[in-house]
Amino acid sequence: MVLDTGERVIPEYMKPMNKLLLEHIARYQFALYYVSGRVLDLSCGAGYGTHMIAKEKKQDITEVVGVDIDEEIISYAQATYYHPQSSFVAANATDERLIGQIGSFDTIISFETLEHIEEEEHLLENYYRLLNPGGSLLVSTPFGDGRGVPCGSPFHIHQLTPDEFRSLFTDYAETEFFYQKGVLIEPPRPAVKYPLGIAVCKK
Repeated sequence: MVLDTGERVIPEYMKPMNKLLLEHIARYQFALYYVSGRVLDLSCGAGYGTHMIAKEKKQDITEVVGVDIDEEIISYAQATYYHPQSSFVAANATDERLIGQIGSFDTIISFETLEHIEEEEHLLENYYRLLNPGGSLLVSTPFGDGRGVPCGSPFHIHQLTPDEFRSLFTDYAETEFFYQKGVLIEPPRPAVKYPLGIAVCKK
């Protein structure tokens, strides 16, 4: 299978020290601490992160489901990353009927999704709808000049400011924000400009 990689991270096609690959793997490594129960990897791409969760957290999860709108990349994930506790489904992250298709979850991971979605409110509603009470949601996005402002990537609708990103998760009982620069993920430090943020929310 030959894929149009575009902006996608596909480890098989990348050098091990590729910066983008390392940054994406670092986010999934960070997420492992929060993962338990039934897990959703929403906008899973090639599936390597879904597979990492299944392998590393097999004692703590019942299953992990990787979902992506791209049927070709889901076929690739199904052929490349087998684990008895994982599965992959082609579906739209903004579809209000998604819960009827895949059910609800104790942990939702959705990395690098927001910036691709024009129907932002539908995505945010699905995060909340799909998450069980007491469950954890982890969302990441790159920062930029703000909602509605064109950005340098042809693959992104826009890139939120840090303040815009932080305002998205007020419905949750608890929310923490972390920031990523390279492979380092940490709470914010003064005078450091971070290119990407991660919200960790508890419903």
